[in-house]
Amino acid sequence: MVAPALVLAAEADKKDNRPERGIAVYTDYSGVAVARGENVQMDLTLENKGRSDENIDVRITAVAKRWKATLKGARYQVNGMYVPGGKAKTLALNLEPEKGLGPGKYAFQFEAKTADGKFTSAHTLNVTVEERKVGADNIQITAAYPVLRGQSDAKFEFSLEVQNKGETERTFNLSATGPEKWEINFKPNYEQKQISSIGVKEGQSQTVAVEVTPAQNAVAKEYPIIVRIGSGESKAEVKLTVVLTGNYRLDAGTPNGILSLEAYAGKPVTFSLFVKNNGSAVNRNITFSSFKPENWETTFKPEKIESLAPGEMKQVEVTIKPGPQSLVGDYSVDVMTNGEKADKTVEMRVTVKASSAWGWIGIGLILLVIAGLSFLFIKMGRR
Repeated sequence: MVAPALVLAAEADKKDNRPERGIAVYTDYSGVAVARGENVQMDLTLENKGRSDENIDVRITAVAKRWKATLKGARYQVNGMYVPGGKAKTLALNLEPEKGLGPGKYAFQFEAKTADGKFTSAHTLNVTVEERKVGADNIQITAAYPVLRGQSDAKFEFSLEVQNKGETERTFNLSATGPEKWEINFKPNYEQKQISSIGVKEGQSQTVAVEVTPAQNAVAKEYPIIVRIGSGESKAEVKLTVVLTGNYRLDAGTPNGILSLEAYAGKPVTFSLFVKNNGSAVNRNITFSSFKPENWETTFKPEKIESLAPGEMKQVEVTIKPGPQSLVGDYSVDVMTNGEKADKTVEMRVTVKASSAWGWIGIGLILLVIAGLSFLFIKMGRR
């Protein structure tokens, strides 16, 4: 049993040493430097340092001239927030300069206070605006999905957002480098025409689609695509990646191209079937089956092909045995090749013929009839 003195000591160690009440307001940075024309976006934190839950009012007490400042929580503009004791919550702070605002140092002040006004906290954020450097900083390229994956015979379409961070409207030239024999085209979003440049107004962005068509013989692997966008001395590039998984195609047929057979009821007939991988990826676990008339049998040798490399071909012996009661006539048998991700069906026409034994039996019956009639004529003639 634990001694009462030890329990009391443990509880004393766990005692909350925080003050009953206390708040703080702050940003992670007290000063930042941005390029001319660029917005400032960061979190403003409201922290409850006490043990009591608080409703904390917050406001921007000073906004630099020619700037617009907003505080948002989710999609709402916020001027107060509930913060439990010992917790902190954040608001999204956005500072937007007017167009043409020059370089300089700009101050923004924030104040938080409890609902009863007894506890307050203040914070100052300094923003230094600098002249924008000529170069890639004037262009920003954002790829929504820089890596796309698919089969070799697919088309891949990337979406790029091109932002003009300069102070004038500009025309951006578009170019790309990719694997040999690949086709790369630029298109406006939701349009089919091909373009080689786009115009973007100052401070705005434009979306452009990059359509990539792999070469026909491209094997399964990763391929880099480098897209370059430039205007005068300002240039930027982005790396896109196409991951080809290969395509799956199977072909099957007879070596001589003849898709018909002759057979007799109850007797097997065999033909050769070739199976070829016309895709660019390995096809595994290839099995065989058939759709046939009732009481017919089909067998395959081998029964399964473990794998077939691109361009590889193997031969299978197929045996079809018509039912013993099959009537003379034409029948259809579908021979199905079932690959890992591709199938192929070959329709065979099987003509069931009358057995030669029945022919000889028929001739024998005819001879017997002739002999019987001859005997009757001779006997009747004697009378």
